[in-house]
Amino acid sequence: MYAGFEDFEQHLEQALFGMPTLHNPNVSFTETYRCYPVVMLQGNERENINYGGKIILPPSALAKLASLNIQYPMLFELRNTSNQQHSHAGVLEFIAEEGRVYLPYWMMLTLSLSEGDLIEIKNTTLPLGTFVKIQPQSPDFLDINDPKAVLENALRNFSTLTQRDVIQINYNKKIYEIMVLEVKPIDSHSGISIVETDLEVDFAPPVGYVEKPQPKQSMASKINIEESIEDTKGFSAFQGSGQRLNGKSVKSSSSKASSSKSSTIGSKLEEKIENSEHDKNGHISNIPAPLNLPFGKLFFGYKVVPLGANKQEENEPTSFKGEGQMLRPSKK
Repeated sequence: MYAGFEDFEQHLEQALFGMPTLHNPNVSFTETYRCYPVVMLQGNERENINYGGKIILPPSALAKLASLNIQYPMLFELRNTSNQQHSHAGVLEFIAEEGRVYLPYWMMLTLSLSEGDLIEIKNTTLPLGTFVKIQPQSPDFLDINDPKAVLENALRNFSTLTQRDVIQINYNKKIYEIMVLEVKPIDSHSGISIVETDLEVDFAPPVGYVEKPQPKQSMASKINIEESIEDTKGFSAFQGSGQRLNGKSVKSSSSKASSSKSSTIGSKLEEKIENSEHDKNGHISNIPAPLNLPFGKLFFGYKVVPLGANKQEENEPTSFKGEGQMLRPSKK
């Protein structure tokens, strides 16, 4: 606090009119104010102040800060003297009434402050942030089409981020609460400066978010093999009935008969292969061996001889084997 009114007036005059001052690096700005939410600030209503990370100080604070060797941007540590909870903030304007400081409502909640409570504010220096991990406090945050762009736009109203703070942003007339889980680099202040720095942002799953369990699928189901097997169950070929040219109906064989017939043919074929002779190398003698054709030659298959072709040739009648007869009887 100032020693007297004359001292305050001198500092204010030097700050406003640019008179030379003596900079003392060992002197810091430390003041105690009564805090109020920014919605109680007289004048034009500005919602962006309530959803940011900057405070409004009285003009006397500007006068004192101007006389000190303060690094820019001006950053402050805010501490609740009753429970020693602390956070950090930047400054937006110096238009508050003397003895008062106006804070965003989320900052008062974080520090467990009520209207008119005392708060200690002092200047500080924070490292430039490189990484922050945040966690939305509601699954509704996932409904935003581009949450990264929305967050980048909202952080423009912040100068600092402090670990374990729960900040608030406003998007489409809806308030979203976001907790700062982790910041890097970390120091004793547990805060970082985000002014003119490249900040990497990582998202943690929102509070209350439950991932829907996905049913386990086998590899066969993924390539629709199981579906194709189900479709082919109970399938038997040639179940239709034929028709005669004269219009008479044809008795169709039952599926059981066709299936039994096919099973009989299959069993006979297996029996034939089992009873077939084998050569010295153990190969079936009546099955053609694989062809090893030279390069450039093609094989279009063996000549197909239909079953029973030889019998048909034997039963075919031979033409012109009978003896002819004369219409006139021979004189002999």
